[in-house]
Amino acid sequence: MGRKKNTNDKVPTYDKLLIPTLEALKILGGSGSIEEINEKVYEVAKLSQETLEIPHDESGLQSQVDYRLAWARTYLKKYGLLDNSGRGIWSLIDNEIDTSKLDYKEIVKTVREGTKRVTTDENPNENNDEVSEEIEANIGWKEQLLKVLLEIDPSAFERLCQRLLRESGFIQVEVTGKTGDGGIDGKGIVRISGFLSFHIIFQCKRYKGSVSSAQIRDFRGAMTGRADKGLVITTGTFTRDAIKEATRDGAPPIDLIDGELLCDKLKEFNLGVKTELIEEMSVNADWFKKI
Repeated sequence: MGRKKNTNDKVPTYDKLLIPTLEALKILGGSGSIEEINEKVYEVAKLSQETLEIPHDESGLQSQVDYRLAWARTYLKKYGLLDNSGRGIWSLIDNEIDTSKLDYKEIVKTVREGTKRVTTDENPNENNDEVSEEIEANIGWKEQLLKVLLEIDPSAFERLCQRLLRESGFIQVEVTGKTGDGGIDGKGIVRISGFLSFHIIFQCKRYKGSVSSAQIRDFRGAMTGRADKGLVITTGTFTRDAIKEATRDGAPPIDLIDGELLCDKLKEFNLGVKTELIEEMSVNADWFKKI
């Protein structure tokens, strides 16, 4: 009886994603957010929906594809082909780069030699070089934070979302938490440039796993006629169909905040997360228990 094939074997290794990442950035005009780049790589590499839904680990914070794409971006930056800004935008150093003349094996070899720790293992999860430490440090604190968020009381998570929206500039933010109200957990108003105001209805989903397109449709049905926009905040992720449904033409728009973006926003506003001078993030579990 043959060995059962590991589901991660269906995901391209990070080195095989180096060139597709560069090609995706060229299509995007030379720069893009991580989300934009990843979505374009999915198309360039022709990755199936099944492959995209394979999680990196039990936390569900990242898919295996996105985890390996993080590796690809870091290698390309260390090789001198990419740069990234403090606002999370990645860009090509040379927009006229000819990807057909690049050898992904040479890129990997050069970067590894630069870290002074050469390895022949193609699985990035096994490498203990400087690149590994950089990526794991960025992901580790988010996994810790999401674990804390999953352990706090549901009402505390709603209050945390309320605080986050207020810190983001929303006004009159209320947590309703009514049962049988189509999943609506609160409402608020966002004001743009002091002139335009939009009424927002939001939903808080504190669990692992992915929010489906059906859940987005149900939420839209509940918010129609009651707000200008909808917002769904989750500690998990959204399926690709859910993302498409949220921005479907002709339907009231719904903005999505997944677990990774939620972590970034909590860090940005210093809500239970602080950044040390050495760029190490630490999670204050006691802070969340007092919400």
